[in-house]
Amino acid sequence: MEYSNRENINLIEKIKEHAELIAALMAGIFILLAWRLDSSGQTTASVLLYLIAFCVGGFAKAKEGIEETIEERKLNVELLMVLAAIGSAAIGYWTEGAILIFIFAVSGALETYAMNKSHREISALMNLQPEEAWLVRGGFEPMKVSVSTLQIGDHLLIKPGERIPADGIIFKGQSSIDESAISGEPLPISKGEGDEVFAGTVNLNGAITMEMTKANSETLFQKIIQLVQSAQSEKSPSQQFIEKFEGTYVKFVLLGVAVMMFLPHFLLGWDWTTTFYRAMVLLVVASPCALVASIMPATLATISNGAKNGVLFKGGLHLEHLSVLRALAVDKTGTLTQGKPVVTDFIVRDGVERDTALAILAGIESQSNHPLAQAITSYAKAEGIDVLPQATIEDIPGWGIKGTIQNKEYQVGKPEFVDAQLANNFANSAVTRLAAEGKTVIFIRDQQGIVALTALKDTVRNEAKKAITLLKELGIQVVMLTGDNEKTAKAIAQEAGVTEYVAECLPETKVTEMKRLLTQHQFVGMVGDGINDAPALATATTGIAMGEGTDVALETADVVLMKNDLSKIAYAVRLSRKMQRIVKQNIFFSIGVIVLLIASNFLQVVDLPLGVIGHEGSTILVILNGLRMLNKNV
Repeated sequence: MEYSNRENINLIEKIKEHAELIAALMAGIFILLAWRLDSSGQTTASVLLYLIAFCVGGFAKAKEGIEETIEERKLNVELLMVLAAIGSAAIGYWTEGAILIFIFAVSGALETYAMNKSHREISALMNLQPEEAWLVRGGFEPMKVSVSTLQIGDHLLIKPGERIPADGIIFKGQSSIDESAISGEPLPISKGEGDEVFAGTVNLNGAITMEMTKANSETLFQKIIQLVQSAQSEKSPSQQFIEKFEGTYVKFVLLGVAVMMFLPHFLLGWDWTTTFYRAMVLLVVASPCALVASIMPATLATISNGAKNGVLFKGGLHLEHLSVLRALAVDKTGTLTQGKPVVTDFIVRDGVERDTALAILAGIESQSNHPLAQAITSYAKAEGIDVLPQATIEDIPGWGIKGTIQNKEYQVGKPEFVDAQLANNFANSAVTRLAAEGKTVIFIRDQQGIVALTALKDTVRNEAKKAITLLKELGIQVVMLTGDNEKTAKAIAQEAGVTEYVAECLPETKVTEMKRLLTQHQFVGMVGDGINDAPALATATTGIAMGEGTDVALETADVVLMKNDLSKIAYAVRLSRKMQRIVKQNIFFSIGVIVLLIASNFLQVVDLPLGVIGHEGSTILVILNGLRMLNKNV
């Protein structure tokens, strides 16, 4: 019984969704029947059926037009079409008026379909959120509960093939996770204990147990949905202009029609029927339906396309700005680079065993939570040194660490801390070469002198070079802004392929640089992590946040990349430029058709049926052209 009810509800929802199209098709059937009756001489019956076709096909658009006119106190396209149909019927052209209503209803249904198709992309995302989860408490068997009852701190079991019901951290098990719904990344990601997982993603193989860290309303998944819904409701400047223009244009059309009803009769000698008929044709062909539909379907389709591929736009305005981007300022750490230092060189003093020196250094560094210390400890483990000597340490802020192992003292830190002269002379002045390569050099010293040096570097992301090449091909100049010193900045810039860089940038320096770039290029983007780069992101024409979908990134920027992948920026730019091309095509095409039809009407070349087909056909074509933005290939 419950299954049957659900089927009935789904059927009703589908009928509601396609109500406009169903009404248009029914109107078409009534028109055919009326035409048949009219052909056989049954005029009264045919007029009655035409009236039914008018009511069935035109009700939705007439209601929409009248309500909008009353609410916003301005005339609109829908009202023009209704007036044209009524005018046609008034002078006896029932068939033409009914065909006008029919095609107008079909194009309206298609426009609604275009809007719904874009919104369905988000509805499909919403349906990926599980409604139930396996709750684990104490030593009891997991029990299935509603996701709405879950609380932060709950432990959840996710079996292979199931969707993850909440944001959290894995504390038991490992698996491959399909995060394509959030990031657009098609390849699964291996995750284990301590890794973060997101609601709506799919656990592919191993069973995992996670701890819920965010309320349902605060999950990354929900924020993505809210963000895209908000973006789809925000109109671009072009759309706002067209809508303002529509009201003024409609007034001019009505004025032109009023003049057309009288002037040709006196100036050109047309009879009153022809004059009124041509005025009705003008009312149809001069209507800006296609022009009004030139932008919104394409914009919604573009936003949906981006959301499916891990690029979130916060509105049509940012799409327009991105299409004319001429320069892009890029933060170094976490954007061009991994944001985590790794050991690249380890050089020991003559006579000292390498593994022994590395074990001592790692034993001291393991007591510190500094990123460089953690990188050295990880390097030692990767080199097969699992057992580290016990060390006691004294942290000297800004300089380094003093450590003691088996009553022997060591100093670990920068050259000035261990003795600059000894450090500079060690290993044939290797520190000079390594520093020139943009590496941070750490020394360890005992009573005999320098034991070893370690060079570390924040490595450039594998995709960064390719991404910068793609951006250059699009004519976008890439500028790296970093707080690093000149040598490090230069080395990273060369490795990444960036031609311009600014070193030793403070947050306020980045803002100054952004203003300089804006003066030079007018439209400038800024890529950052959304925290310390917030002032520069706000100053840029388009702020772009990267950061594996962090909350801060979602809140600060105009465009959000759900993965730390710079190549997505090039994709976003290509997407926005394609949208602008399609919008321009639509606008030029729709204006061209209007001009051609108006001229043809004055020359009495086009009749009302052809005018209706030309006008509404152009509207359908621009909507279909806009839907091309749903295609992934750009």
